[in-house]
Amino acid sequence: MELRHLRYFVMVAEEQHFTRAAARLNMQQPPLSQQIRALEDELGFALFIRHPKGVALTAGGEVFLQEARDILARVGRGAHRAARVAHGIAGTLALGFTSSAAAHALIPRIIRAYRERYPDVELTVSEDNAQGLTHGVAEGRLDMAILRAPVSTVDGVSYHRLLNEEMVLALPVDHPLFAGASGEALQAMAQRGFTLQALADEPFILVRKPGAPGMYANLVKACRNAGFEPRIACEIERMLTNLSLVAAGAGISAVPASMTGLHDSSIVYCRIRDARPRLVAPVTLACRTFNPTPAQDNFVALARQMAGRPCRREGLPV
Repeated sequence: MELRHLRYFVMVAEEQHFTRAAARLNMQQPPLSQQIRALEDELGFALFIRHPKGVALTAGGEVFLQEARDILARVGRGAHRAARVAHGIAGTLALGFTSSAAAHALIPRIIRAYRERYPDVELTVSEDNAQGLTHGVAEGRLDMAILRAPVSTVDGVSYHRLLNEEMVLALPVDHPLFAGASGEALQAMAQRGFTLQALADEPFILVRKPGAPGMYANLVKACRNAGFEPRIACEIERMLTNLSLVAAGAGISAVPASMTGLHDSSIVYCRIRDARPRLVAPVTLACRTFNPTPAQDNFVALARQMAGRPCRREGLPV
């Protein structure tokens, strides 16, 4: 029994006439009669009573008509739902992010735009460090993740660089470099910034090496190029904790510019002068490469469009 047999049967039942049903089905009447007869043979009972003016349903035919219509309706609904998922209009999407990447204004704008454009996609979000997110994508627990620099090369994960933003120094407001400065003078000092050499004796608070080796390694390299080995006061897991420690006066740090404003009464954010290499904080979209869903592809396309990037995959160096 095939779906076409059910459609043929329903059409004959509605028209109560083989010739009229055949015309609506764009087929000849004899093949239609043969198909209905074959269906009756398979079922083991007659569906219609034939008479000179057409046909009428048997008792068994009445019951089977209800079932046939229900089956066809369910198939139609299933095909519609499947088509929506196949085009990424519906479905699910598991998205992870690091707190520092989510702090950039672009990320909430992308998520809001995606939710507005695809309201029937169930979007779930979670937070972790870059290493945890990367493995979450590779293991299929996440469809994609928004992080800073990729922490490792993992099979099954591709990376889309959305943007690079400037990194800035975060110094406690009572730092000796600001002695006697306030108001506009303090703002001018922050805008002018400092060289890394001026901070050679400072204790640095950094996101721990396994969490963000790209930015961590670049800062250490820039300090060495400036002629000193940075003194690491402590390594922590998340940048928000990093800034809390700076605000408490435990040391200084370098953070993405989008995080300025946090603890703004306790921290002064200053430009970094003459760093080699130039210190930047990327925002990167890590995606599962094995069997990506249409919902995932739509998110990538939207994110790259809003970031002003062409829609292509990139293999980014760690």
